[in-house]
Amino acid sequence: MSMTRRSILGLGLAMATAGCSFAPTTPGGQPTPEDTTPPVTPKVDGDLVYFNWADYVDPEVFAAFEAEYKVKVIQSNFDSMESMVAKMNSGNAYDIIFPSAKWTQKLVAGGKLRKLDLKAMRHADAVYSGYSYFADPWYDAKSAHSVPFTMYKTGIGWRKDKLGELSGSWADLWNPAAKGSTFLLDDRDEVLGMIALKLGLPINTAEPGDLQKISAEIKGLRPSLRGFSSDDWGNLLNGSAHLTQAWSGDMVAILNEAEDASLYDFLEPKEGSPVNTDCYAIPMNAAHPGTAALFIDFMLRPENVVKNMTYIGYPMPVKGTESDYEALVEALPQCVVTVDDLKKDLMFQNGGTAAEQARDKAWTDAKAG
Repeated sequence: MSMTRRSILGLGLAMATAGCSFAPTTPGGQPTPEDTTPPVTPKVDGDLVYFNWADYVDPEVFAAFEAEYKVKVIQSNFDSMESMVAKMNSGNAYDIIFPSAKWTQKLVAGGKLRKLDLKAMRHADAVYSGYSYFADPWYDAKSAHSVPFTMYKTGIGWRKDKLGELSGSWADLWNPAAKGSTFLLDDRDEVLGMIALKLGLPINTAEPGDLQKISAEIKGLRPSLRGFSSDDWGNLLNGSAHLTQAWSGDMVAILNEAEDASLYDFLEPKEGSPVNTDCYAIPMNAAHPGTAALFIDFMLRPENVVKNMTYIGYPMPVKGTESDYEALVEALPQCVVTVDDLKKDLMFQNGGTAAEQARDKAWTDAKAG
């Protein structure tokens, strides 16, 4: 694989959250105006126009889908949730996208997603019978517009041969031995949330005093940083990073790619790790929604779940595949993410307009400083 799970593709379309035409929204928001379109059922109705993080589905799974249904998968990639939405707002049409939980909520609230006929998906029951959490998640009532794709947590990845053992705290990112070789993710919520946890503050805080403290912490770390980058996987493998804020699945991918995987480690800091889920979703303006629904159902087949988990390093909440993932991460069991982890109130959620603008400003100021 030549690209990371969340590689920077240089789209240059980063956009402030509050600038989205359908955002922000209140938690639990529903489509406005009322969505009266019929749910999408799986059927071939054209080629699949696919929009996701780079290298997030095994090419062999794509090839099998194309061969079985005699369609082509036309791929495009984004490098952030903001750039995904910017592309959508500029008029680009995609058949399937992969928003995180809070962005799924935004898209649902803005009437941007098609409803799904989950009963028509032969393999969806492996999700919903095994994980009742997803039957009515906070970000999409009754899972009417989305199916969970992956689960992950955020922690610290590092080179043990360069830094030895760490203390187990988010404060380890301030390790002076890694000065000039430390990265933070280029992600507003991940960075603000990490500092909030370090300081004992709510992960989604937008209180002015809290944000001042968070911004000051980031600015204090900046002299030690090599940069902000979501290429956590690549930075560790190519030696640019000795220490980085990292997504759990990317650390699992390193086990498969590194010449000596024993040099790398990952920790879930004692103050808590943000957790998240990415989803399958079909935009309202999809030209081939039936093929998209068929692709979701195809991806939920157990053999494809195992193949894709092995390829990307992220667990997929499909009943019967848990032991396969545990075997995959035997060397880094701390990367296991369960639905119970998603219940710990450590997921990024949407605030109102003022809250989102305040968090945008804190992030912009911290990066500029």
